[in-house]
Amino acid sequence: MANRMIRYLSAGESHGPQLTVIVEGFPSHLPVSKEKIDEQLRRRQLGYGRGRRMQIEADAVEITSGVRFGRTLGSPITMHIVNRDFKNWTEKMRVFGEPPENLKEVTRPRPGHADLAGAIKYDHEDIRNVLERASARNTATMVAAGALARQLLEHFGIQVTAHVVEIGGERVQQVPEDWDALVAAADASDVRAADPEAAERMRRKIDEAKEKGDTVGGVFEVIVRGCPIGLGSYVHPDRKLDGRLAGALMSVQAIKGVEIGLGFEAARRFGSQVHDAILHDGSRYLRPTNGAGGLEGGVTNGEPIVIRAAMKPISTLYNPLPSVDMRTKQPEPAAVERSDYCAVPAASVVGENVVAWVIAEAFLEKFSGDSLAQIEDQVRAYLARVRQR
Repeated sequence: MANRMIRYLSAGESHGPQLTVIVEGFPSHLPVSKEKIDEQLRRRQLGYGRGRRMQIEADAVEITSGVRFGRTLGSPITMHIVNRDFKNWTEKMRVFGEPPENLKEVTRPRPGHADLAGAIKYDHEDIRNVLERASARNTATMVAAGALARQLLEHFGIQVTAHVVEIGGERVQQVPEDWDALVAAADASDVRAADPEAAERMRRKIDEAKEKGDTVGGVFEVIVRGCPIGLGSYVHPDRKLDGRLAGALMSVQAIKGVEIGLGFEAARRFGSQVHDAILHDGSRYLRPTNGAGGLEGGVTNGEPIVIRAAMKPISTLYNPLPSVDMRTKQPEPAAVERSDYCAVPAASVVGENVVAWVIAEAFLEKFSGDSLAQIEDQVRAYLARVRQR
């Protein structure tokens, strides 16, 4: 397996007291901003088509270890996110004691969710024991970890953004080429689409799903700029950065497909229309196109990383599909949990931060060190060597 310099472990249930993230391996002396982590958590809660849960929660992180006077110590960092809705679930989600007499167990699995497979795998009679952890509520922990990672990346001039390119078959037609303009346009849109006309069509599609008690999915694109040549590796499959990025995005709830650069479109073209010519301007290598999406052979090539993820429609339908009661084995409508009609805009923010984590992981594998200053020395020396090539 690849030697991971950083890692994190998360814990918590959707309606439990809190979500917890423990991060290990960050260098000492990295400046950390709680406000920047909270900002990413806030962005995750926005978006047209979100449900009532987002009106209850106002996520903010509490850091209880690994940071002193605003800088990392090099020891494990612990972050907590309180679930404000827990006050309404204290009896149904308590850690000790017997279940309350009026407990309503969930026994009708939702098609498309982890309900049935999880209940069988872990031998649960009450599907709530599955859905509480399988819930997309836990993407808040991914965002918290990624928000910490992107502070490391920003220190070294690496930036990450995402925008929605499709919802329910409605696609963007044109987006700004300028980075700042793209970021501003996506942030200004409640569907995170940088094409205003497409954004309006997307909102209408979400409204249509809501009227039918249905849900709708879509596609978002994550872009990373500023990565040096040489992150990742071609020497072992599990060290290839494209595979690790794809795996990380596929680990996000409801993501069913990932493509990098031209992606599946590359399969429809001649090689001369796919691969990026190599030029040199006297000081550095550059490409006139970026069909590879910034990755060749599992290694960054100095161009922006471009990766897209496809999100299926959310599994909870207010007009539920047929299912079976696991107790009686009789046909019943699937269970209905409080949910969203569309979470693609929020998923794009999760995708940003998941990608940031993997890039930070690869960055620290390439430029290892126990303190920020040690890493800075390695980066300077490497970039100087790259310029000589």
